Amino acid sequence: RKRTTSQCKSEPPLLRTSKRTIYTAGRPPWYNEHGTQSKEAFVIGLCGGSASGKTTVARKIIEALDVPWVVLLSMDSFYKVLTPEQQVTAASNDYNFDHPDAFDFGLLAHTLRKLKLGKSVKIPVYDFTTHGRQKDWKTVYGASVIIFEGIMAFADKELLQLLDMKIFVETDSDIRLVRRLQRDITERGRDIDGVIKQYNKFVKPAFEQYIEPTMRLADIVVPRGGGNMVAIDLIVQHVHSQLEERELSVRAALASAHQAQPLPQTLSVLESTPQVRGMHTIIRNKETSRDEFIFYSKRLMRLLIERALSFLPSESHIVQTPQGEDYEGRTFHGKRITGVSILRAGETMEPALRAVCKDVRIGKILIQTNQDTGEPELHYLRLPKDIGEDHVILMDCTVSTGAAAMMAVRVLLVGDSDELHHVILMDCTVSTGAAAMMAVRVLLVGDSDGLHHVY
Repeated sequence: RKRTTSQCKSEPPLLRTSKRTIYTAGRPPWYNEHGTQSKEAFVIGLCGGSASGKTTVARKIIEALDVPWVVLLSMDSFYKVLTPEQQVTAASNDYNFDHPDAFDFGLLAHTLRKLKLGKSVKIPVYDFTTHGRQKDWKTVYGASVIIFEGIMAFADKELLQLLDMKIFVETDSDIRLVRRLQRDITERGRDIDGVIKQYNKFVKPAFEQYIEPTMRLADIVVPRGGGNMVAIDLIVQHVHSQLEERELSVRAALASAHQAQPLPQTLSVLESTPQVRGMHTIIRNKETSRDEFIFYSKRLMRLLIERALSFLPSESHIVQTPQGEDYEGRTFHGKRITGVSILRAGETMEPALRAVCKDVRIGKILIQTNQDTGEPELHYLRLPKDIGEDHVILMDCTVSTGAAAMMAVRVLLVGDSDELHHVILMDCTVSTGAAAMMAVRVLLVGDSDGLHHVY
């Protein structure tokens, strides 16, 4: 994933070491101040014959774009699952993989549409050795730019409507044959006779019948594939101009969008008992020592977590005591509880969550403010598998406008659902941050409207 920077800047957007690549900026907001989808990803379609250099062109575009969170979606992942009879045919190189009927265009269009809307998707992993899909699918998150490449990228009308830019990669047929021989023999475990047989029987006729005629649909034709840097530079300039037109200023809008508005009913504040008020007094006292501050902060966090659990769904449950008597109580009614920390402050609440919820899964989202624009940027995320089925406790310690928390909620919006039943934990916040997230439950230790003017 790469970041966006001004084209006049000379500093690199990432730092490379011998073992790691560290990105110095992240993905900017893709939604408005109300948290709803505001802009779609820019989708580039790459079409061309087999082994024409589509993937090479795509990777060179990604390198030159220098923008955050680019997704490369290959059509090869969307071959249909073969029947046992078709697998036997494919093993003898008699199955036509270069026909439109070989692709699952329905799943492909559905996946590309969701990615364009900024949602996460699961991508099938196709095994060319067994001619089937692997059990584990790959999760791909929304991006600013999506590059979709495949031999039949322009063959479906529904797919064409999703493409913002259409590029056809044109390469000499002899070069394509040599590349296909090298790729299929070394990467896909095929023999040379089978590759040549399949090329003459299916690949070449399919190019002439289905692929070459779609060249007229392309906005740009790139001769010589990845070696044509002039064409790639022109493509990159156009994409940059399109991204600049779609830039959003969410933080400033958040600061004023909900002023003079009543607080949502989903907002809850930890009950101000004498114990809680006493701990607030110690924490806010400038004379408090570091050790005392940490100790009482941890106590407040644990109370906050315990209060958050009361908002989770529960059902009646009867157990038997050691004395043989029945006891009717309550039990959690859901699949799992998962905690997600908004780094770096939210990570301080993880020990309290682990102390209350046994074996809880933890995810992390790193969101930082861009020093030039003041907007939040998504740098990194690591989320547990199938988190969309869980009840999520989103942890953040300090919030002003709620921009970072809103970005985290948008990241957690998976599948087709636009609503979540999350509990957002915040140590200290202001009214704006809560009002900006009316679709989720917000729980605070205390409302501190006066503090943000000082800090």
